[in-house]
Amino acid sequence: MRVVEIRGYRLRCDLPEPMGNSLTFYRSRDALLIELIGNDGTNGWGELWASPDACSTYIRTALTPLVLGENPRETGRLWRRMVDTAGFDRRGVAIVSSGAVDIALHDLAARELGVPVSALLGGALRKQVLAYASGPFFMPNGHPYRNYEREVESHLKTGFRAIKPRAGFTPRDDGQMARTLRSLMGPDISLMIDLNQGYTAPAAIQSGHRMQEADLLWIEEPVQPEDVVGYQTVARAIPIAIAGGEAWATLSAFREFISHGAIAIAQPDLAFCGGFTGFQRIQALAEAFDVPLIPHVWGTTVNFHASLHMTAVLPASRGGARVPFPYMEYDVTPNPLMHDLGIPPLNSDGTVTVPDKPGLGFTLSGESVQRWLIDSWSMRE
Repeated sequence: MRVVEIRGYRLRCDLPEPMGNSLTFYRSRDALLIELIGNDGTNGWGELWASPDACSTYIRTALTPLVLGENPRETGRLWRRMVDTAGFDRRGVAIVSSGAVDIALHDLAARELGVPVSALLGGALRKQVLAYASGPFFMPNGHPYRNYEREVESHLKTGFRAIKPRAGFTPRDDGQMARTLRSLMGPDISLMIDLNQGYTAPAAIQSGHRMQEADLLWIEEPVQPEDVVGYQTVARAIPIAIAGGEAWATLSAFREFISHGAIAIAQPDLAFCGGFTGFQRIQALAEAFDVPLIPHVWGTTVNFHASLHMTAVLPASRGGARVPFPYMEYDVTPNPLMHDLGIPPLNSDGTVTVPDKPGLGFTLSGESVQRWLIDSWSMRE
């Protein structure tokens, strides 16, 4: 097989109400989907959610000539060709764009072979993955945590055994919120907190101390993503595991934080860090330092399915909870780009089943995304 066409779909869906974190509020969800077409009509899908307009241009102008006419099974060679176009852009658009195409190449190659992507990655180590509810998020026009108890109760009734609310309003409010949720959840549900880069190191430390009584599994992104000294300072000051990595695109970024002991859990996002090929490079580094990986998941059904296959092949790690890592981040917000396009449901035991159908395991077409389409393009061999 060879790739004969590349299509791009720029998507946006407005949210019913804004949702936020310690840095900002979101009023829409944006993404760029990439579809690769093989000469036999088979298709494969990839995604990115960061800088979708700039990446769309980059894929059309720089990456498409490198992929058209090529064998999609040669993912490693094609990934290297794509990232070598980066020049000085070693942490931005070039890597993110290459990752979206890499995901689509893996999907296309696996569909051609009639196997799930997890088989292409070496074989699934598990059929189900524990999922954690990614939310609640801040609400505008009032105290941002005011509906957290009601939302968490809903997630527990759905079957989640792990929950990650957003925090970072004030350390005092963080502590009260975390203690309240722990009382509501009981001792056997895992509770993680995402600060979304919102604090300085001293404020993050104060927040961590105030939340310590809530028995947190980890605190995520306590400070700005480039601040390795800040991460180190927080990690050394509180006895809670520090997680991060969704904003790091390259192997060198993860090397810096992991080698300096700044994180205990690494969270690369497939749609940001270079796709499956980029992620596997980070995986090898993390394993050398015995740092578990838990993929960050944002965007659409494409990234969700890709992350589920990646999580299925990661080695197990004892992270302190009753269920070993890795876990799967599960978007519980009103996100049509995931839920309307379809993601696997939560099982009664709080897990998600890894698809065993060819490729990423879903059915998608250009027609499926028409209601959110704000731009599209196509380039042929």
